[in-house]
Amino acid sequence: MPSEKQLRWAQLRVGITVLVASVTLAILIFLMTGTTGLFTPKLTLFAYLDNAGGLRSGAPVRLEGVDIGNVIGIRVVPSHSPTPVEVKMKVSTRYRDFLKLDSKVMLATAGVLGESFVDIDSRTAKGGPVHDGATLQAEAVPDLQDVVRASQSTLQNVDILLKRADRIFQAVESGQGSVGKLIYDKSLYTNLNSSVKELQDILNDVNNGRGSIGKLLKDEEMYQKLNASITNLNRITDSIDKGEGTVGKLIKDPELYNNANQTMAKANQLMENINQGKGALGKFANDPAFAAKLEKTIDNLNSITARLDAGEGSMGKLLRDPSLYNNADQMLIESRKLVQAIRENPKKYLSIKLHVF
Repeated sequence: MPSEKQLRWAQLRVGITVLVASVTLAILIFLMTGTTGLFTPKLTLFAYLDNAGGLRSGAPVRLEGVDIGNVIGIRVVPSHSPTPVEVKMKVSTRYRDFLKLDSKVMLATAGVLGESFVDIDSRTAKGGPVHDGATLQAEAVPDLQDVVRASQSTLQNVDILLKRADRIFQAVESGQGSVGKLIYDKSLYTNLNSSVKELQDILNDVNNGRGSIGKLLKDEEMYQKLNASITNLNRITDSIDKGEGTVGKLIKDPELYNNANQTMAKANQLMENINQGKGALGKFANDPAFAAKLEKTIDNLNSITARLDAGEGSMGKLLRDPSLYNNADQMLIESRKLVQAIRENPKKYLSIKLHVF
């Protein structure tokens, strides 16, 4: 039977073994679940968020998807509004050169239903390296609940559109509206069928050479005439292009251009002379004395024509006195009668008598 001393020694060995095993197991668990070594130097970093979003202590901290540390504390700081959630992180110092003071901290989840973790984005960061105790700027990322809340209005709009579409389909199925009548109205089908038949008849007539369009497509004589017309038109355009004929000379003859250019130059010179008051037309256009004389002459002509219209003077009576017209008309009548009488009996008026003394 073992002594009491031996029992105590056996219990002490069991206790020491359990203690060593517990410490070893704790170290192994830490090494397996941690993202940095036990004796690796670490930096303490802070970030402030508006919502923890399910983040817990011990969650991994990742840089561009690579684990570089862990979250060691989460607390609410009421004085730090509007982002009161303080996240304290421990990261390995070997990533110091990749972590910048203007790096962005975001909350992400591993999949749709995975745990939340801290993701640091340094792709666009240009600041200096971080130091122990630095605070990184957090970037708000909408979580699943925000997406669901934002999509509620969209879902409501979709539901309204579906209800409207259902009412439209019901109206169409009941034959209401233009589309409903187009689908269910038999008279429309009958009219459409008759229109198709009439169109088919027209196409048959055209294909058989009947009617104007049919003759235009099928008549060889029409084709020959059209071909001859095109040939003549080509010949005319060739002649014009060669400078033949009036139109061809008008287009191709440089002499005509020179003459037109000279004419325009002379016309410009003439207009310039007129504008300068040279010549009769220039004086007519620019001489005020001549203009006054012309105006006086026109006034005199207006006075004369007014007197003539009033029947004053010899010319006025000649134009306005009806007795002069009557006398002249009577004289013409008597003259015609005299000429007619002479033609009928010339001896009566043209006889010559000689008297000898």
